[in-house]
Amino acid sequence: MKVVIIKYNAGNIMSVDYALQRLGIKPLITNEHEEIKNADRVIFPGVGEASTTMGYLKKEKLDLLIKGLKQPVLGICLGMQLMCMHSEENDTPCIGIFNEEVKKFMPKPGNESIHKVPQMGWNSLYNMKGELFKNIPDNNFVYFVHSYYASTGNDTAAYCDYIEPFSAALQKDNFYATQFHPEKSGKTGAVILENFLNIKK
Repeated sequence: MKVVIIKYNAGNIMSVDYALQRLGIKPLITNEHEEIKNADRVIFPGVGEASTTMGYLKKEKLDLLIKGLKQPVLGICLGMQLMCMHSEENDTPCIGIFNEEVKKFMPKPGNESIHKVPQMGWNSLYNMKGELFKNIPDNNFVYFVHSYYASTGNDTAAYCDYIEPFSAALQKDNFYATQFHPEKSGKTGAVILENFLNIKK
């Protein structure tokens, strides 16, 4: 199986690489269009800032490439946010695969010490659906690091609560995405990555 991790100006790519290698997969890290189009699975990870990253994707025409992919695609963290319609982070139009808006966490007055931004650490998932969450029971914990979140809607594949309910995962057609980091989420994350690799086209 040929698995490609999209290379662009965002962090966290190597931790995804290591997680896949633990599952017996040696991915190719590249921004070459033909390599990406010819992959069996594509992973679009990232940690960074939305507008700068979208500028790079547009410059390299990776935004159009990603939107047109037909094989299973997994966005992670910033990758998931950039697959939405728009991000409040520097008022950034995004790729527009998922019909969701990305908003900044705003703790209620007086709760700033309880609900710190960014959300960093383990939180539980609920109301999961779809192939990505096969054999994952409700309330399993996964690892988050984020100041922005995707709203909930028709594409929501899993929920999480922090300040308010938000989309912990999204799914539409061949596109899958998680706000949390499966590569840093222990056994639960490893099962989610395996589920993605095993999705039937």
